[in-house]
Amino acid sequence: MSLLIILVFLGIALLGMPLAFALGTAAVAGLIVSDIDFNLLPIRMMNALNAFPLMAIPFFILAGELMLKGGIMERLIDFANALVGRLRGGLAHGTMLAGLGLSTVSGAAVADASALSSTLVPSLKKIYGPGFSGAIVAAAANLGPIIPPSGAMIVYAFMAGPSVSVGGLFMAGVLPGIILVTSMMAMCSLVAIRRKFPRTGDAFSWRKIFYELKRSFLILLMPVVVIGGIVGGAFTATEGSAIAVVFALFIGFFVTRKLTLADLPKAMVRTAITSAVVGAMIAFASVVTYMLTIDLLPIKLSQLLQSLTSNPLVFLLLVAFSLFVIGMFLESIAAYTMLVPLLHPIALQYGIDPLHFGFLFVFNLVIGMLTPPVGVVLFVVSSVAKIKLGELVRNILPFLALMYGLLFMAIVFPPLALTLPRLLGY
Repeated sequence: MSLLIILVFLGIALLGMPLAFALGTAAVAGLIVSDIDFNLLPIRMMNALNAFPLMAIPFFILAGELMLKGGIMERLIDFANALVGRLRGGLAHGTMLAGLGLSTVSGAAVADASALSSTLVPSLKKIYGPGFSGAIVAAAANLGPIIPPSGAMIVYAFMAGPSVSVGGLFMAGVLPGIILVTSMMAMCSLVAIRRKFPRTGDAFSWRKIFYELKRSFLILLMPVVVIGGIVGGAFTATEGSAIAVVFALFIGFFVTRKLTLADLPKAMVRTAITSAVVGAMIAFASVVTYMLTIDLLPIKLSQLLQSLTSNPLVFLLLVAFSLFVIGMFLESIAAYTMLVPLLHPIALQYGIDPLHFGFLFVFNLVIGMLTPPVGVVLFVVSSVAKIKLGELVRNILPFLALMYGLLFMAIVFPPLALTLPRLLGY
């Protein structure tokens, strides 16, 4: 039964059917060849979605939509340029910092890629050319699922169960995220020097920095309040996401004054569409996962892996390689919903810290969003910024090398991801 389900899913998905419906079709195929009552399908789907933690996903998506409509990008860009605009490759540095700031609001790479592409690529192209400009924006947008709040981490924690805390997983991404953005800024400097890009921006001025900090203060305060409250235990991730929506409405209406009542329906419709896609995948995947479980696939997979190696490090490298291949062809949400229930329990059997494995899993699939042939962030940047995909792929390779280098460091040196969660009691 397990083999049939997997083959049906892969076959239909390769034919172009949306992944959520491919999962549903695979589930129906499994039910047909099994003795399981068809009433299981709606019951499992409803039980999978009837979960309070999942409410955080649409709320964080809506908060990001409202902040983007409310003029957050302009203020983040102005603040970033005041800090680093005069450096060699200053506009590239500013884009990275703007992506870092935006990731603390939206937590979704695709939304960040669309916002950064439409806002910054026209200016970047004039200095760096289309290929490198697109690569800068794609790399900056990919910080979204790594820096908290992260929709991907919320999905992972939900699929993994009570052994993984959302707050702890959020904190596991902070230090690697800071290292990654610093490394990418250093790479931008090296490329700017090697290609002799001109300096841009005004002369460094503390007055300008404090002015832009004052204009952006409430925007920068939002992630501190929301994430700090979640980590500190003042409220749950779901309650924090609702607070983020209220914060976004306040900033948009009363601080930047760029958000209007007419913007709300469009933002809510986009949020509903995105949330429905995630919800459909989780609902159908819950049925598939249940059927694979009663077919003893997790036990068989665990026995196979343990027959190959008893070393946790080798297991992590095998999973990393598998996710590298899977991330090239499978959309990340589908990978979370299908693979986390299978691989997370096996990682626990190897004695691997659940937060460490969770961060590695998320980071691996985040990199997959930049990896051809199904790198969704690449397609978004290419489409919005009107950049040829081949040129974008050539320029993104150094950033991919950096990300995989950091992933390998996090595999062999767990404190990179675990130090901050442990300091905060997770």
